[in-house]
Amino acid sequence: MLSFDEAIALMAENVRPLGTESIPLEQSAGRFLAEDLRARSDAPRSDVSVMDGYAVRLDSLGETDSLEVVGEARPGAPFEGSLGKGEAIRIFTGAAIPSGADCVIMQEYTRAEGNAVSFSPGHRPERHIRTAGSDFRTDDVILESGTYLTPSIIVPASAADQAIVMVARRPKIAIIATGDELVSPGKAFAIDSAVPDSISYAVASLCKVGGAQVISRVRSPDELAELTKHACEAVAMADCIVVTGGASVGERDLARPMFADTGMDLIFSMLAIKPGRPVWFGLAGAKPVLGLPGNPTSAMVTARLFLRPLLARLQGGPVEKELNFVPVRLASPLQSSGKRETFVRASSTAEGLVPVGNQQSGAQSPLAVADWLIRIPPGSNAYTAGAFVKALAL
Repeated sequence: MLSFDEAIALMAENVRPLGTESIPLEQSAGRFLAEDLRARSDAPRSDVSVMDGYAVRLDSLGETDSLEVVGEARPGAPFEGSLGKGEAIRIFTGAAIPSGADCVIMQEYTRAEGNAVSFSPGHRPERHIRTAGSDFRTDDVILESGTYLTPSIIVPASAADQAIVMVARRPKIAIIATGDELVSPGKAFAIDSAVPDSISYAVASLCKVGGAQVISRVRSPDELAELTKHACEAVAMADCIVVTGGASVGERDLARPMFADTGMDLIFSMLAIKPGRPVWFGLAGAKPVLGLPGNPTSAMVTARLFLRPLLARLQGGPVEKELNFVPVRLASPLQSSGKRETFVRASSTAEGLVPVGNQQSGAQSPLAVADWLIRIPPGSNAYTAGAFVKALAL
């Protein structure tokens, strides 16, 4: 069986990014940049004040009890003249520093009377000036191609003064949930043999968070003819297909056979990981097909491990950014792993990570509190509280 790293490498090697499109910046949150975003001008464009107060010349301080206030500077409305010796300009945060001024004295240290202002001790040595270009310069790369545009990243993107951005085309995803027992949530309680379809909703949500567009989400019994129909339709309409369930080797496990008519090439199946051994990946033409376990918890864990990187790859983003395992302290002991690499659901606390009590694949309720995955190499010894482990935000 392949290791996790080997499977990810194979997936990245066999998937090519989709095309690109230009969209308004205001619509770009949740998308991947398809080219470097560069600044159109310096930021700030001139020296600006970082405080409300008075702009002065340092050589004017100390010679008189007060300075003459000869004007005002506001953001978007600079003082047009040049500041002379013995003069001051009323200035507000973000306003351009007037010509001749080299210091801003905070309002808390000033006393204004008529058209004069005097200053109390303690206002130095800070000058309270942000210099031109101190944030970035014209043509600087503000965001690199492949960057995922989160709401906070929209701030520097907007500051670069680009109204239109080039982004990767949003992948169109088709989801096929297999299983005779699956019914829509809200109906299962009335049918003794039914199980609520919990995973296809979660997979669809993960796709949307990953920048993709879910164009089809179907639920199908384990009948080869019907599954084949859904598979062919999905390949015809979508850029990527995600299948849940039917991945084992029983007579009713038809996830891979359902793609026979599409000419799908199987790239890998059966991995040395827990949970997620049944995960498989293939190509129907150039279109990726990702098979996830039918167990909802295993499916959600492996969707985070495989589907998020796959979506990033389709959009030109780096796979490794979606698999950023970082060292995190354990707040409680963790038992040793078996022969397979193990991904342990855990919740974060002020003291560190705490593995959730029930790690069984069929336990869905722990996902309500689990927000990290701890990566445990195969054959690892038990970990004590306080030890550091590699973990991925779930």
